[in-house]
Amino acid sequence: MEDDAPVIYGLEFQARALTPQTAETDAIRFLVGTQSLRYDNQIHIIDFDDENNIINKNVLLHQVGEIWHISTSPADKGILATCYNKNTKVMTCAAVWRMPKELESGSHESPDDSSSNTQTLELLCHLDNTAHGNMACVMWEPMGDGKKIISLADNNILLWDLQESSTKAVLSSSTALEGKGQLKFTSGRWSPHHNCTQIATANDTTVRGWDTRSMRQIYCIENAHGQLVRDLDFNPNKQYYLASCGDDCKVKFWDTRNVTEPVKTLEEHSHWVWNVRYNHSHDQLILTGSSDSRVILSNMVSISSEPFGHMVDDDELSDQEDQHQEDKIKEPLQDSVIATYEEHEDSVYAVEWSSADPWLFASLSYDGRLVINRVPRALKYHILL
Repeated sequence: MEDDAPVIYGLEFQARALTPQTAETDAIRFLVGTQSLRYDNQIHIIDFDDENNIINKNVLLHQVGEIWHISTSPADKGILATCYNKNTKVMTCAAVWRMPKELESGSHESPDDSSSNTQTLELLCHLDNTAHGNMACVMWEPMGDGKKIISLADNNILLWDLQESSTKAVLSSSTALEGKGQLKFTSGRWSPHHNCTQIATANDTTVRGWDTRSMRQIYCIENAHGQLVRDLDFNPNKQYYLASCGDDCKVKFWDTRNVTEPVKTLEEHSHWVWNVRYNHSHDQLILTGSSDSRVILSNMVSISSEPFGHMVDDDELSDQEDQHQEDKIKEPLQDSVIATYEEHEDSVYAVEWSSADPWLFASLSYDGRLVINRVPRALKYHILL
């Protein structure tokens, strides 16, 4: 079998929520949340066996409703948060859960086994949003001990402390977006930089930065996109760089110190761009997913932390190579689309890099198709060597 061939897994329900298991850095594991109106919803724990190129899965029941967003603790493999619609009324709530102990480290069945042994998630606590509106997403403090989370509810930013083994969520501070118009957050991202004291949020066409200590706005990119902003991500290696994507089919890269113009704009998709993700280790690799049913992997090397490729030691070069190599190093590599993946037949609502393998990523389309792909081998070796 060709090493770069995609591996496809089909869920029986529609789905739009996908996350890597952040605290798991050995096994390749993703969690997928379903959206079914008629049946109990599920979380599929997907383990990818890299050596044999096969997927193993476990299914957990999520009986409280359709899953709109899912995220995992950076510190505890067993803990996750979901935003979900209660079946009885159209209100999006959020809760923190624990998966059964034996599933944390990945004992599983193969995909064709019956799911008669489906287990249930243990509810640890609700994030009480009765006074704040519909929950859009839950973000964990990236470098933290899994005790701090932020949720976005309508026009509110809520910072929670998880206490007593995450069985209690205490609201430690909050702020609200004031003004006219449609003031609802669509998504947010917690920056891994600045000692984790900053987050970015998207509402309508605007991207804002916030200081989590004062809950005050620190920058504002008005009209960041021509239409609704769908997603954000921070460059893991360059502290002021932020990517955004939206319904204008564009992906934009910003330097938050100067927000008048994007540093770079990508226009490769033909419909709404739902997701943008920086690779955790190699920040020139950018993944995007769109309602045009495509996943695009781009090499944005000019705005990465390695714009000139790897520097070469002088000792490694002969005299003739010396001059040639110096010229080559001074010349920046070109930004390009590396690959377009077309295994999906429906809108791609989520793309995520694996937490355990920097060369592997998953994408999820609304029809419940999960596809696992790898960065092309030639590019991988070009980056590494």
